[in-house]
Amino acid sequence: MLSALMNLLTACWRPSSDRYIHAGSDPVGRQDGLLWYKDTGQHLTGEFSMAVVQANNLLEDQSQIESGPLSSLESGPYGTFVGVYDGHGGPETSRYINDHLFHHLKRFASEQQSMSADVIRKAYQATEEGFFSLVTKQWPKKPQIAAVGSCCLVGVICGETLYVANVGDSRAVLGRLVKATGEVLAIQLSAEHNASIESVRQELFSLHPDDSQIVVLKHNVWRIKGLIQVSRSIGDVYLKKAEFNREPLYAKFRLREPFRRPILSAEPSVSVHPLQPHDQFLIFASDGLWEHLSNQEAVNIVQNHPRSGSARRLVKAALQEAAKKREMRYSDLKKIDRGVRRHFHDDITVIVLFLDSNLVSKASSIRGPTVSLRGGGINVPSNSLAPCAIPMELSTS
Repeated sequence: MLSALMNLLTACWRPSSDRYIHAGSDPVGRQDGLLWYKDTGQHLTGEFSMAVVQANNLLEDQSQIESGPLSSLESGPYGTFVGVYDGHGGPETSRYINDHLFHHLKRFASEQQSMSADVIRKAYQATEEGFFSLVTKQWPKKPQIAAVGSCCLVGVICGETLYVANVGDSRAVLGRLVKATGEVLAIQLSAEHNASIESVRQELFSLHPDDSQIVVLKHNVWRIKGLIQVSRSIGDVYLKKAEFNREPLYAKFRLREPFRRPILSAEPSVSVHPLQPHDQFLIFASDGLWEHLSNQEAVNIVQNHPRSGSARRLVKAALQEAAKKREMRYSDLKKIDRGVRRHFHDDITVIVLFLDSNLVSKASSIRGPTVSLRGGGINVPSNSLAPCAIPMELSTS
């Protein structure tokens, strides 16, 4: 009896450096050093692949895939939801989005009894308002939370329609087969909000005509108020509400003059795309991937290899490029620990959704499999013990 108990405890509590490597059939994915991955799974309209590599001391990227009911109603709608949340300044905002955005989307879809761009916009707004309430509560004891934010990329497949919503600079790319040539072309579906883009700078100048310093070139990088590259985000309350841009917030985040209107926005760019039979797959990824791979390079990697492990293959290709830029070997880059690793590359999250045209055409009438999975494993402090992995993916036919 005692030996059985000890075996159970040994299986459940192992050092964090060894956490979840022995995940068996990987219902929650597998961990290999700083890399978490789930090579293959089944969503409502095809297969999927997911991978996350950590560079920051605390993982700031969060992500999820939810496939099955998109509302609380028995009548539906049904479909697949993908979210990639690239945090900055800390993990609090991206974790908050991971916990709340999909629930808000289901609530508004239930109210409207359908999926729409309006449902998605309302879900973003409710998530932004919820995080603002959290900052208000925590401000007296944890004022720096006002300077934490996150990009937020969402894809929703419902019926034969794809919705893509974005704030920040994560990206969604479609691989579409050109039948005449047999090529698979990369088509970017998301709009990005980064001050490095000329049209984004022009938008900022038009919104703030009385502020010649709304965007400045700092160390050869365009930054809004010299502080941040993205013009839209969830969180970053210190650049949206003037009452949070003051002491005891760190001086480096405080502006010299109070602002009268929000500098950043949480309004997503939303696009709607009817899915075509020759649409092969979708790549959703944080900007850590796109810093090293072009849209077409990423599509070629997915197209030219087996489906299983597609996301992990993309992460590896990005890391190989990062190593090459620093004139070092990929094998040496992999040995660098989190925190220090951020000097070489960012956290990278990739979700690849394959589109089975037969399943897409029937998507409104089928209800399985049901999937609920979060990327990136479980965050535990360094040199601590990791609890037993609890499966977060439920598959039913």
